[in-house]
Amino acid sequence: MSNNNFELARDTFGRLVLTDAQGERHVGVTPVRAFPLSAPNEGVSLVGSEGRELVWVDRVDRLPAPAQALLNEELAVRDFAPTLLKLHRVSSFGVPSTWTVGTDRGDTSFVLKAEEDIRRLEGGALLIASAHGVQFRIPDAKALDRASRKLLERFL
Repeated sequence: MSNNNFELARDTFGRLVLTDAQGERHVGVTPVRAFPLSAPNEGVSLVGSEGRELVWVDRVDRLPAPAQALLNEELAVRDFAPTLLKLHRVSSFGVPSTWTVGTDRGDTSFVLKAEEDIRRLEGGALLIASAHGVQFRIPDAKALDRASRKLLERFL
């Protein structure tokens, strides 16, 4: 069902509640982005607790402000993907290796299991998956400082 004839709210337990066009309440709704990296504000599916799509949202920015705010809050929790700003060091140029990096959320380190865990995206962006499943984004590899680019190039 693709429409904007629904309401979003939170219940007393903090769960997202969708009231559909027929007035039926669905508790524990989960928003899922269709294209989280290339089009984060387009194509969001609101999935019920049974795993079925209840509503398709073409564009988040066309929703009423209260629904937009709730949806963006919920998506922010789901889409934790720190932006990698600087590579401080890598333990070795083979894999697995431990990377010590600076991100928009502070400094951290993670293990890169395989070179395949570095994915190239369009526009020079990269997505690096840690051994624990955390996705680190690099919006533009060319924008990194020279030392970081040099370390990164060893793995590309």
